[in-house]
Amino acid sequence: MASYKEIFGTNIEVLASDPANPITGQVWYNSTDNLVKGNGATTVGAWATGGSLNTSKRLLSGSGTKDAALVFGGDNAAFYANTESYDGTSWTEVNDLNQARRQMASAGTQTSALGYGGLFTPPTTRYANTESWNGTSWTEVNDLNNIHSGAGGAGISNTSALCFGGSDPVTDNLTLTETWNGTSWTEVNDLNTGRTGLAGHGTQTSALAYGGFDYLPDITAKTESYNGTSWTEVTDLNTARYNLAGSGTDNTAGIAWGGDNLTTQIANTEEWNGSAWTEVNDLNNARGSTSSSRGVGTTSALAAGGNPGTPDDTNATEEWTGAGAPLTVTFTDS
Repeated sequence: MASYKEIFGTNIEVLASDPANPITGQVWYNSTDNLVKGNGATTVGAWATGGSLNTSKRLLSGSGTKDAALVFGGDNAAFYANTESYDGTSWTEVNDLNQARRQMASAGTQTSALGYGGLFTPPTTRYANTESWNGTSWTEVNDLNNIHSGAGGAGISNTSALCFGGSDPVTDNLTLTETWNGTSWTEVNDLNTGRTGLAGHGTQTSALAYGGFDYLPDITAKTESYNGTSWTEVTDLNTARYNLAGSGTDNTAGIAWGGDNLTTQIANTEEWNGSAWTEVNDLNNARGSTSSSRGVGTTSALAAGGNPGTPDDTNATEEWTGAGAPLTVTFTDS
């Protein structure tokens, strides 16, 4: 009978404790437990149908996870100030934004969110307004230094956020980046590629920006990673698109979904592992301009609303449950 080394080209490792990040298929001997162990495959992430929004709309903003989410703003023939809260089953109308608008960037959770920038009446009425959500109502706080419509957002609460890219009444592909400390916005280092309709996720010091419409040569798959000081170009999305959405905790893990490519709506979902994007299970319904959510890494996100390419926007919600943790298998004599 062939040995493990003859089959796989390596001996079984002898370790005093289980490895922190074993790869799928790795086998080792735990000398402390006196057991041979192996790492099995993870489960595959997928989208499932959730409760419908009360109001169908697109280009809305969001925060939170699939079990505790908030969406606000957007448009569908009219511009909305509506805010809706999700409990993992159904949506409830709560207090409106002070200013109706679409294409805001956002940050935070269901109970501590920030909405900033946006557009009311195209092409000139665009905003630097920032509003803070405390779990009950919105409060106007200090404006962005610059108008950003269709910008990307990142951040964990209404006291810590990042705004990048977008457009203003003059420039369609901004590179500007601003950081929020809970009181005011400060300009920091720019994106390498200006664009609008991009998505982003992460924190004020560890974020990712991807996709968008850069006008040269239109739709982009470019991805940039932010380390708290500057942006670095990293591996592109597999599918170029704009008006996409995303979720994730930092610049090492996240997912991107949906979007437009000028002619069709996109169902593709991609997962980021810190160095590259991988195609995973698609949305059940192709659409662009859904809400983003901050999520928890690649395990929990929500896509609400959007435009499926028909004249009418949708109120459909899909919940993402990401890949499970690797399974450690123990081998024993029996």
